Amino acid sequence: MNIARMTAESIEKAVPLRYALWPTSDEAEHRAELAELAESPEHVVLVARTDDGEAVGYAEASIRHDYVNGCDTSPVAFLEGIYVAAGHRLHGLSGELCGAVEEWGREFGCTELGSDALLENAVAHRFHQANGFEERERVVYYRKPL
Repeated sequence: MNIARMTAESIEKAVPLRYALWPTSDEAEHRAELAELAESPEHVVLVARTDDGEAVGYAEASIRHDYVNGCDTSPVAFLEGIYVAAGHRLHGLSGELCGAVEEWGREFGCTELGSDALLENAVAHRFHQANGFEERERVVYYRKPL
C-alpha cells in the first residue's frame, strides 16, 4: 500500500473517495474543494493506493488555530475525515492513514490531533478508540433562527 499526499495533478484519484465519505455534495463540488485544499499549506489530503494504483483510502486534515473541543493546545492538527473502501477495511489501513496525518501534524509543531464524530456513528467511535484517541467530551449543538 502506498500513501501519498494529493497534489493538483492527482485530484481525480481523491474525488470518488471523498464523495463516498461525504455524499451530500456532488463530485464537482468535491473536485473544486480538493483543488483549493491542494493549494493550502495548512491542509493535507492523503490517498492510499494499492500496488496496482487503485485508490482505496482517504484522509483529510487541517491545522486549526482556533479552539478545538477537547484539546488543550493550539495549533492542533485536526482529522477532518477518513475513509477506507469496502474490501480494504479491517486490515490496518485507517491506522496507517491516521499515522501519516499525525506525522504531518508534527511537522507544524502540533502536539495534539483532534477529531470528532457524530454521536450515533459507532463505527467512527471504534476507529478513534482503536487509533489511540481519548474521548474528551460530548456536545449537542442547538440553534435558534432569528
